[in-house]
Order: sequence, then structure tokens, then C-alpha cells
Amino acid sequence: MEERTLRIEGTVENVMFRNEQNGYVVLDLDAGGELITVVGEIGDVDEGERLVLEGSYVAHPRFGTQFKAHYCERKLPADSLNIQKYLASGAIKGIGPSLARKIVDVFGADTLEIMEKEPSRLLEIKGISPKKCENIAAEVKEIFALRGIMTFLSQYGIRSKYAMRVYKKYGSGGIDMICANPYLLCSSGIELEFSRVEKLAADMHIKQDSPERVAAGIEYILNFNHTKNGHVCIPLEKLEPTATNYLGVSQKVFYEVYQQEISEGNICEYLKGEDEYVYMPDYFCAERYIADRVKVLCDFSTMDELSKYERMIDEEEVKNRITYEKLQREAIATALARSIMIMTGGPGTGKTTTLNAIISLYERQGCKVMIAAPTGRAAQRISDLTGYEAKTIHRLLEVEFDMTGVPRFKHNEHNPLICDVMVVDEMSMVDVQLFEGLLRALRIGCKVILVGDSDQLPSVGAGNLLKDLIDSNTVPVIALKQIFRQAQQSCIITNAHKIISGEYPDLTRKDADFFFFQRLEPEKVTELLLELARDRLPKAYKYSPTEHIQIITPSRKGSLGVVELNKKLQHALNPPKQGLAETKSMLYTFREGDKVMQMKNNYDIVWHKGDEEGTGIFNGDIGKILSINKGSGEAVVDFDSRRVVYPFDMLEQLELAYAVTVHKSQGSEFEAVIMPVLGDFPKLYYRNLLYTAVTRAKKLFILIGSQTKVNLMVDNNRRTKRISCLRHMLSRKENNEDDTEAMPLLY
Repeated sequence: MEERTLRIEGTVENVMFRNEQNGYVVLDLDAGGELITVVGEIGDVDEGERLVLEGSYVAHPRFGTQFKAHYCERKLPADSLNIQKYLASGAIKGIGPSLARKIVDVFGADTLEIMEKEPSRLLEIKGISPKKCENIAAEVKEIFALRGIMTFLSQYGIRSKYAMRVYKKYGSGGIDMICANPYLLCSSGIELEFSRVEKLAADMHIKQDSPERVAAGIEYILNFNHTKNGHVCIPLEKLEPTATNYLGVSQKVFYEVYQQEISEGNICEYLKGEDEYVYMPDYFCAERYIADRVKVLCDFSTMDELSKYERMIDEEEVKNRITYEKLQREAIATALARSIMIMTGGPGTGKTTTLNAIISLYERQGCKVMIAAPTGRAAQRISDLTGYEAKTIHRLLEVEFDMTGVPRFKHNEHNPLICDVMVVDEMSMVDVQLFEGLLRALRIGCKVILVGDSDQLPSVGAGNLLKDLIDSNTVPVIALKQIFRQAQQSCIITNAHKIISGEYPDLTRKDADFFFFQRLEPEKVTELLLELARDRLPKAYKYSPTEHIQIITPSRKGSLGVVELNKKLQHALNPPKQGLAETKSMLYTFREGDKVMQMKNNYDIVWHKGDEEGTGIFNGDIGKILSINKGSGEAVVDFDSRRVVYPFDMLEQLELAYAVTVHKSQGSEFEAVIMPVLGDFPKLYYRNLLYTAVTRAKKLFILIGSQTKVNLMVDNNRRTKRISCLRHMLSRKENNEDDTEAMPLLY
């Protein structure tokens, strides 16, 4: 049943909690003598203010009844008593209780109007110097400007966090800027959804074919394709009909605005053969920089014969009591001889053993080697396997913020990392913008070794970087193929290689580490999945249901998708009970003890690990909710011993992670993986996805569903198609491959 929307009005009696970044507050509201606890993202309110709120009452087992506000209209206090209370609360820097009383004694109910319109009159108050008067006037101007923007946007149901972004970007002129062009709300740094701005623009009678609207629509389509479809750019022949149809404008209007956008540098164009490809500037710069830097690395490579390094490899074999096979030796020699190389191969082919030798031989030559991976779990995994310290690429580059609050990497061309060799593991997960940032942070003479499995799914971010680098034929590539004897004992490994080769996996064995259970009804699949995760695997293998077992599924939707499975798994593994605090988000009810995943990069969130402090939790990081405090409106989440405080409004960045999509599982390994294969989304059932899922399991992999579906996945060798010009930029070939065939819908 839908919550009933109510309207209440009253004066802020006490602000118990506030988050300065996003406007989430917990306060007591005096509504005609009744004290009501109000929670919600309603902005920077202070004691003494009069608020008109819309929302609904919610019941909490620990904190009782609260009013959850969705809309807030501010009315600054009008009577002397509440004006004095407002000023005394510290709302305006430089004014405390004593000075607040003096000001109100002189100006009474006109205090706030005088402070806004005639601030020089504050000099009439004993104890206020010209300098202090100037500071107070500046503070008042800021407060009234921000509140004005909040009030203006709240008329259209736009939350206060966007108002704060407008103020940060445009200052006191924010309202004038938005009135002149409401589509500025879609721009970088504010990032309100295009569809939300359409309603506001209609109220302002912005014409359908206005240049501002069409420009914002073009950029929206490009950005949508970056985030949803993984395309780095869009061919103009696809962009034009998509934009004209979506925006309801003529070709003539589209091309007029398109050319203006190009001339102003808001979008970029690249010619591939005779075809034009359209980029947002950041992505264009990323691909061009990668292509140029890789070319420099290739040009700087020595042309030493690989045989020059045979003796060093022999010595490494003796030291480690190991014999490297032919391709391993070639990979080691290539890494030592060239400035950039790619080593790829499936599970059990000796990538880690080869990498250990490369690192060891470089260190013997006095070189400083750094190891990076795209995620925390991937970094921890390569650390455990090699015995060398590894960090995430984000942690290596260190994030800082510019004057406008936009995150930038601290290490770049002007402040490079101090290393001679950079090893990047799990390269299939690295997108073009992250790789650009890493390359910018490396000194010209630094060698680059890229390690990954090109048969896995591409990165969550835009592009198909590893495949483009390999297919360009400009970078030395060594593909390890031999499955070593020890690895041959694992059905996980042998079946993974069968799958990627187009052979059906062996689903008959019951004595190994790869099991299949035939279940042809979704309810039966779910029933067995829950039984295995909750009871059978913990009992048989002593696995923790949350720490060692991971459910991986192809889809987010449907009865066997992430959302529904997470709700069922949460109820089975962490059900509600007395004393276990919980809070609702848009999608889930979060509970103390829940397994959760971060769904977007957050560069500025602070974490603590013992005495260490840092910033940044990133897309795909998995953690556990330690505590939920309704009083402060915060939850504490642990990510591999890094503790993070999430204000409730930021919980939308988290999802339950008892079940995750195959895409989100990349870069991680789990003791046991369970995967349902029975669903209504045929586009998600293909070979690379199954292969990626199987290779996430370290000791146990279980498939539940239809053998026919499994075989169909193996037969379907459809590759995730992503549009990019990087390969063309790298190889400078004039042949124009058809990258647009079977391209997903743009919006």
C-alpha cells in the first residue's frame, strides 16, 4: 500500500544531525505545540526557521514515529523570538547568542530583511566593526543565495543536493543562470536527469527546438551510451536519427546545433575512414592520449633479441626450482626487452608464475616495480598470489578535488609515480578513462606490463580496452595456452577452457569441484539455491554463507535476477529480528549484518582502517553493514577492514550483494560460486558470460537450471559489442570495420 502524503508546518526547535554535503537532516519540529521528529534530505536548515513539509509518517522500532520529508518549503522566521533563536544557533558565522540578542534588540522583526538588504546598518550594533560587518554581509549573501536556489528548485520537486551543486557551480547567480537555460542542470557537476529537466523547461516555455534543449539532448544520448551501453563514441549516422526522434526535432535543427556543439568544444568528432564518430570531450581525449602514449612506448622499445635474456631466465628457473614452458619463457623475455607488452591466458595457464619471474628479474636489475589492479578484491588477489604488494589503480593515483569539487588524480604528468615498471592485472576490467589516468602518471621511461584474460567480459566502464589493444597488432602480445598438470585436476579450469573453445562442459561428474543440478522451474531453482547457500555448503565445507559463497546471475531482473534473489537470500541469511536495526532505501531494506556492494565510484567518501585514513570506495567493492543508527541517520559499512560512514541518503549507492551480476563479479574470486541458468533474457545467455562466471570460483562451482540453457550459452559466441575508435587510432588503418552492426538501442 502506498504511503499517504501529508503536509505539516512548524518551527525548527532543534537540529540533531546534519550532513553538510547532501543536506540530510534529523530535527525536531514544533508544529503548533506538538514536537515532531523530521528526517530527510531537506537542506541546510537551522533552529528558528519555519518549514512547510510534505511527506509521510514512518514507524521505527527504536526511534518511534518520524516524519519522512520529501519536499521542503522554507520560511525564514518572522517574529523577534524565532529570529533571535535562528541567529543564536550559529546559522551565520560570526554571530553567537550574545550578538544575536543585541541585533534583534535593535532591529526586531525586521532583522533579517535589514541584514539582507542593508547590511551596513549592522555597524549600529555595539561590538560590530567594519571588518566584522563585511564578513557577516558576505555570509548572509551566501546563505540567502543558496536558500533562494533551494526554494526555487523545490517548486519542481528537485532535491536540495542539486541546489547545492548549482550554488557551488554558479554561486549567487544560479537562479538567473537556470532561468535562462534550465538544461544547465544536466551539465557536468550538477547532473540532473534530462527527463527531470524537461518538466521544468516546459513550465518555463522553452521551445522544443531551442538550441539549449537540443544540445543537452545530444549530450544526454552520448552520456547514456557511455554509462549504459559501454560505447565510447557514437557514429554520426546513428546519433542523428536517434536524437531527432527522441527530441522531436528536424534534421536541419539537429545539424545546426550539432555544428555549434562541435565549434564550442562541447562534443568532438573523429573521422574513421569516411565515417564520423561523435565523442564527449573526456572520452575523446582518453582514447587519443592512450593511442599516442602506446605509440611512444612501442617506439621506445629496444629491439634486443629475446635470446639475450635466456641466461637470466635459466638462473630464475634454478633459483625457483621450476621449468618454464616455451610461451612462458617468451613472455618473460618480451617483458624484459620491450617497453610495453600484454600477457593473456585462461585459468591454469601459468600467468601468475610467469609474472612472478618477470617481477623478480626486474628487481634483480634494481628496478622499482609497482602492481595495480582495478578493484580492491583484484588487488588483494594478485597480492596473495604473487607475494608482492598490490594496490588499486585509484589508490595508486590518489584522488584529490579541484576548486569546483571535481575529482582529479593527484599523480599525473606533473607529479608522476616513482616506478620503473608498472604491472596491471585484470586488464579486461580497466576502462579507457582509468587507463588514460594511469598512463599520464607514468614517467616516459616506465615499462608497462598488462595482464588479463581477453575472453572475459569487458569493463563496467566504457570501452573494450584490452581487446582493442590486442586487435590493433601494435603491442606485443603473448597468449599462454598450456594448461598445467595441477590445473588439469580441476573441473572448474578444464570446463572453463571447454566453454571458451565452444565445447560443452562436463555436467555429469559428482566427485569434483564443478556440479550441475537440473531444475526446470524458477521456484525449484530458487529453493535449491537457498538450501545450498544457507545449509548444505556451510555444513559440508564449513563455508560462511556471506564470506565464502557468492551467488552470480546473468540478469538484474526476473525471479532469478539480482534484485529478487537478494531479497530472498537476505530473508534466509539475515532475517529481521528484535534489536537488529534496519532502514529502507528505494530498492531494499538494509539491515545490520547485510552483505552490500558499492554501485558507483565515490572518490570523496572517507574510510578508516586502524590508524590509517583514506578516501574512495569504488564500483564493485563488497562490504558488510556493521551498524545502522536512525538517530544520526547513518550506517557504518566495513569494506575489507576499511570502515565507512554512509548518511542514509547515500545508501542509494549500495545494493545487497548476496547475489550479484556476472559483470559485477569480475576481478573477484570466491571459494564457492552458485549460478542459476534458467531465465527469460536470451541476450544475456552467451559464452563469454558463462566463462567469466565459471572463472570466479576458486574451489567450487555449482550450476542450477537447464542443461539446454547451458549448451545454448556455449553455442552463442556473441561478443559484447562496444563502439570505439581506439583500435583505429592505434593502427591508423583506413579500413572501416563495421562497428555499428547489432548496436544496442541508444536510449
